[in-house]
Amino acid sequence: MREEYIKKILEKLQERYPQSKITLNYTNWYELLIATILAAQCTDKRVNIVTEKLFVKYKTLKDYGDADLKELEKDIYSTGFYRNKAKNIKHLANKLIKKDKIPQSMDELIKLPGIGRKTANVFLSNYLNKNEGVIVDTHMIRISNLLKLVHSKNPSIIEKKLNNIIPKKDYLLFSNLIISLGRDTCIAKKPKCNICILQNICPSANIKNPTKIEGEKSSVG
Repeated sequence: MREEYIKKILEKLQERYPQSKITLNYTNWYELLIATILAAQCTDKRVNIVTEKLFVKYKTLKDYGDADLKELEKDIYSTGFYRNKAKNIKHLANKLIKKDKIPQSMDELIKLPGIGRKTANVFLSNYLNKNEGVIVDTHMIRISNLLKLVHSKNPSIIEKKLNNIIPKKDYLLFSNLIISLGRDTCIAKKPKCNICILQNICPSANIKNPTKIEGEKSSVG
């Protein structure tokens, strides 16, 4: 039953968001890492506004490594937590310069400044096409609980649980689809359950004026 439930979630979300993909802008591998660091507690839209100028000003890893910390803080100020992010970006750049290679694994990535499992999974799946794990951001934490796929607010526990029940080949697809749903419909402060493509299968749906969407009764098996 759980396999069918997950399959139905994927099918319905793909129907609603056929072009779902990462929305961060980048042109190379280290720009993706930097953009993902900046995206912590910040919207991708805001990050893209900041990186439009940032990626022009700092063209190489050495530029970031040599950057004046106070100036870098000002450059990324609007993404929030700018002091910590600036310090991590500068240290990350210097570490990567010393390594002189693109990180290839989760173990390599999480040892770098400012890189946790979420950032590592974003990088591995989007840049290296390696599905190591589901990307657990704020949307995933909220919606995976609403769908009763998990019963935890702990990102590590959620990732481990989802990695066990989502087909590995669909880790990135599932992540992007849930993020799209979170931005568009399943909004934290006011979920739009009445127009949600999952309204007929979501155990947490609160529908006052349901739209006519084919489906079945909520069940997670």
